[in-house]
Amino acid sequence: MTHPDTNPHVNADATEAATLHLEHGDLYVCQDGPHDAPALLLVHGSAASSRSWDALVPLLATTHHVIRIDLPGHGRSAEPVGRGYRTDEQAGTLGTALDRLHVQGVTAVGHSSGGYAVTALAEQRPDLVAALVLINTGPGMNAFIAPEPLAIDPAQWPPSDEQIRRFASAAFREGYRVPQELVDELRGMTYGAITSAMREAIAYLNQQALPYRLTALGKPLQVIFGDQDRRWRPSSAADYRVVPGAEVVLLPGAGHTPILEEPLKTAELLLAFADVGSHFRCHAPTL
Repeated sequence: MTHPDTNPHVNADATEAATLHLEHGDLYVCQDGPHDAPALLLVHGSAASSRSWDALVPLLATTHHVIRIDLPGHGRSAEPVGRGYRTDEQAGTLGTALDRLHVQGVTAVGHSSGGYAVTALAEQRPDLVAALVLINTGPGMNAFIAPEPLAIDPAQWPPSDEQIRRFASAAFREGYRVPQELVDELRGMTYGAITSAMREAIAYLNQQALPYRLTALGKPLQVIFGDQDRRWRPSSAADYRVVPGAEVVLLPGAGHTPILEEPLKTAELLLAFADVGSHFRCHAPTL
């Protein structure tokens, strides 16, 4: 992989993809945009991968160095060896990857449970994270809307397309068809990876609600929430208002995954926050 200090001017239309060989397993990383631009780290949620950002990346990479990582056991990254799926372990892997890429001071963006991973990264490595953006990341378990259980015996894995679509449907607004690429990716994961990642995300949230973790961090924060979310109660986005200076925005008509449902609006919000943050690091709540 080309390092940013050796080739800072990169075609924003060209994705650089590589596998990092880490102690606990191979990690898939891709980069877009000029390496000398402000860095955005994009982290997907459970049962997803870096491909969930595909619609957003072209809108971000003209002005930013966009880094996407498949968390262990997801997408094209190997399952972790010698460790599990705890959020602090996922954060440690992200920190190691950023060190390998010689990147710090990122605006770390997490979708859904990816928001817990980037929060834990900021807790562990505040030197690496300048600001945080959480997209439809539930603030506490009291806001959780339990999805239909994936009633499949592990011995019968992988499930059919229809079973996956039924399971994943709540991750989008009513009537939105789950993209085939995401169906294929979820089917490619092991049953253990999916269930473990989800269980550990809940465990992290049960330890302490996210707004209190973020208040202690003192990092600039933007929260984007689709007002049609069927995984987390949309009104719970207001819970983040306790974080000093937090910018909280509800996206009309978007469900749990606005990065695919409303990529243009999501990118506009994210870029405005990142640009203001990089120059002034001042924020005003909007909810």
